[in-house]
Parts: sequence; C-alpha cells; structure tokens
Amino acid sequence: MVYGTRKYEGCVRLESFVQKLFAKRIGGEQFGKDTVLYKFEKIKRAKAAAKEAHPDVPMIDMGVGEPDDRAHDEIVRVLSIEAGKRENRFYSDNGIPEFKAAAAKYLEAVYGVADVNPDTEINHTIGSKPALAMLPSVFINPGDVTIMPVPNYPVLGTHTQWLGGEVYTVPLTAEHDFLPDLSAIPEDICRRAKLLYLNYPNNPTGASATRAFFEEVVAFARKYEILVVHDAAYASLTFDGEPPLAFLSVPGAKEVGIELFSLSKAYNMTGWRIAFVAGNELAVKGLATVKDNNDSGQFMAIQKAAAYALEHPQFTRVIAAKYSRRHTLLVEALRTLGFDAQKPKGSFFLYTPAPKGIYGGRRFENAEAFSQYLITEKQISTVPWDDAGAFVRWSVTFEADGEEAERAVIAEIHKRLAHERFEF
Repeated sequence: MVYGTRKYEGCVRLESFVQKLFAKRIGGEQFGKDTVLYKFEKIKRAKAAAKEAHPDVPMIDMGVGEPDDRAHDEIVRVLSIEAGKRENRFYSDNGIPEFKAAAAKYLEAVYGVADVNPDTEINHTIGSKPALAMLPSVFINPGDVTIMPVPNYPVLGTHTQWLGGEVYTVPLTAEHDFLPDLSAIPEDICRRAKLLYLNYPNNPTGASATRAFFEEVVAFARKYEILVVHDAAYASLTFDGEPPLAFLSVPGAKEVGIELFSLSKAYNMTGWRIAFVAGNELAVKGLATVKDNNDSGQFMAIQKAAAYALEHPQFTRVIAAKYSRRHTLLVEALRTLGFDAQKPKGSFFLYTPAPKGIYGGRRFENAEAFSQYLITEKQISTVPWDDAGAFVRWSVTFEADGEEAERAVIAEIHKRLAHERFEF
C-alpha cells in the first residue's frame, strides 16, 4: 500500500492514495468523509439508543420493507432437490427456458396477459433492483431525462444521474390519489425524457393504479416516445376483491414499456434474488445485453424453484390475505387515535399523514421528527417521508406468528399511544 501524509494540528496522519481515486459520482475525494446522516441510518441509530434506554420494552418494528415469513415449504423442497442436481451447477447467463416459460404462463394466469413471448420478451434478473440499476445503461446518455415520482424507490434515478442524466421528479399527493400528474410535467422535459418510472401498488404510499391511469400512461409514452418502466413488485398483493393489475394488461403497453415482476414480496423470497422483466422486445434485448456484461445469471436451482412458485399463485393469495387482515387491524387502531388511515388496496404499506404535534405538548416539524419520537419514546419504528408532504409509512410485515399474535401487536401499539392527543 502506498501512502501520502497529511498534517492535522501538529499530527501526521497516513492517508491511502485510494482516497484520490474515487469517482465523482459517489463523492470523489470526499467519499467517506460526509457526516450527514441519512434517513435509514438515523432510524437505525435511534432504534439502538431506544433499546439501550428501555431494554425491557420490546421494539415494535413497523418499518421493515420485506416479508416477515419465509417461502412456502414446497418451494424450499424444490430448491433442495434442484440444488443437488449436477446439471444445475453451470452459469445460467440470461436465464433458463423453464423459468421464462413459467413467467409467461404466470402473466396470463394472474394478470390476463396472454401475448408475451417467453423467448424474446422475458428475461430473468437477480432481483428487481439490479434490473433497475442496469436499465439506465441501456438508454441514458448525458443530458437525457428519467421521470421519477417522489416519494419512490430511487435506484433508477440514482443510476441515471451517475451516467450524466437528469432526474425530473413528480410529487405523489393525496389530491391525485398518489398518482403522478403527467399533465403537469413541462413540455421540454417530456421531449427530453427517455424513461418514466412507475411502481404500483406503490412503495411507500400503498396506492394502487387504475386501468384508466395506465391507459393514460400508454398515451403519454406514445406521444413523447418514452419507455415506461413499471416496477410491479407488489402487484399481486391485493385485497378486498381488488384484482391484480399489470401494466402489460393494458392495450398498447408492450409497445411502450416493460414491467418488472419480483418473487421477493409475492412469495416471501427476498433473499433468493429472483425476478423477471417482461414487455417490449427491444427493451428486453437491451437489458439482456447489459446484464450479460454485469452477471452470469442466477443459480439454476433457484430459477427452477421460482418457476414452481410461479406455477402456484395460490401461495401469494395466502400471503395477501394475511397482509389484508393486518391492515384492517392497524387502520382501525390508528383511526381511534385520530390518524387519517385508509386501508390500501394492495402492498404491505400503510401511508398516513404525520401529526403536527401533541395537544399541549411537543411539536413535530416534519415526519422525521414524529418518526424519531415514536422510536425513542414509544419504541415503535416507522419510516418517515417528507418528499411530498409529511407522512409516515407503516408496514404490516411486523413479526407476529398467527392471528392472535397479530392482534396483540396492534393492541400494544394502541396502548402505547392511547394517552396522547395528536394534533393533525
């Protein structure tokens, strides 16, 4: 290792030359020196401090953004069998035919999408996140625009900026049912945009898209020649008679877009890292080309177990029923405390306006302040969002084994907050 020297108040500190090599996109020479604490790090530290201060009071974690249970026993059994087969040891590159065929059948069975060619219009990915990270490399040149709603999952936007592109944000507000107002996007942005990112049911708002909205998106994308990237991570987790809705089920969608389907949330398979992209043939081919230069494919045994999962969508319906039940309990409890809580039609997220304060007591200048209060004083963890109004995200993926335990968790939340009079 080669070191330089740098003096600090009479002391000499060795400094690796590597500090000068970092790319500007992640901070350049200042990489690692930033003292700003980001949202999830603040939550992590607040939880640690609360646990130390109140070791006898269990933390109720309503901020977890992943399932609380594991994959179905039958899926695990298939993985175990396939992992032991010698022929599954090879690189899978851009995916095995069995998984692609299962994905195409799944799209038809669950979403009514019957015209997707598994050979040319579907490609597996090692989770949805890598696909979102790679798509800008397929389409974005310096100066190009990606349109991103906020709040939302930021990966596509981050990589757009790293490649010299620009991110234009559209706020998701209650007034528009947490759908982006496409008509409010400036004409010059529309003309320069290449990608439009959507995610419904939505993280963090829990909002669901309508068929009419997706039809509007198709017309918008066709008018301005923009590729739609719909992240359908929660699309199959719907409740109360709401049918799962895919962007690709809308006429014309395949001409202007691609859709990402993950098994992480739908099948409790977060750590398995398996998903697929379906839609526009050229866009899928472009992603496959970039992907081929980033990874060598997911383990074949995982793909075969995932294919089995896709052939059994009833597993997801059981999971969705659990989340629906928990949402009902949580919404009822929060409403009695004064929260404007509306049960979502899908996902495992509940999004509520943050209180402005407590009558006769402390004030909350934003959602982050309220979230910190919940953690430090009530040992309840949520995720704050202040991007388009002050809201907190509650997740119904909290740890609870069975319906009785679920009711006990919600009752405990109510008990801890019941003596406060929140001002909204």
